[in-house]
Amino acid sequence: MPLHWVPEGGEVLIQGASRGIGLECVHQCLAEPHIGRVWASCRHPQGAEALQALARESGGRLHLLTLDVTDELTVSDAAEQVRAAEGLEEVTPEGLDALFRVNAAGPLVVARHFLPLFSHGDPAVFAAISARVGSIGDNRKGGWYAYRGSKAALNQFLHTLAVELARRAPAVTCAALHPGTTDTEMSTPFRAWVPEEQLFSPERTVRQLLGVIDGLSPADSGSFFAWDGQRIPW
Repeated sequence: MPLHWVPEGGEVLIQGASRGIGLECVHQCLAEPHIGRVWASCRHPQGAEALQALARESGGRLHLLTLDVTDELTVSDAAEQVRAAEGLEEVTPEGLDALFRVNAAGPLVVARHFLPLFSHGDPAVFAAISARVGSIGDNRKGGWYAYRGSKAALNQFLHTLAVELARRAPAVTCAALHPGTTDTEMSTPFRAWVPEEQLFSPERTVRQLLGVIDGLSPADSGSFFAWDGQRIPW
């Protein structure tokens, strides 16, 4: 029976989850693809073999907590762990710096060093993998501050690069690409609530992106495209 009281991407906390009714609650909640994270607590999760096995098989959806209702400190610690995994509380300067260096600065540094190779005057494409969550206009769910911000920064960098390339190498097209959800290790925690037809194999993702690139022209430079060729708002 579908758990309609849990919203799309919503989370569930199950206390006393190591066996019996609690463990079965974990099983059934994990079986609901629209549920996001499932938090399962018990006194000694490190020794709860069934829970440990479910956690390994859950693709990152099941999170285990130590919680003994007779020990208030463990209750407050468990609540703090759940709070820390939500939205703004996750943000740290170190986390922001790491993602911005890889997702935003990385492609720009590559462009800087390879720019001289674009002086041949022939048509070429400089494309970087962005993500729809980097779109400010398409942001309806919030969260993911570091990842969203780093991809939004990448989009700005690519748009700015396109302006410069229009002067220095006008035959080059610069574009940001959203690949869709691809069946890779990175997408493991999110696969459960992605419809099967929207979870792409790496082979399909690459084929689709190359198709988009193949259809680009300098008139498209500085734009943001999804895997199906549709433009994404900034």
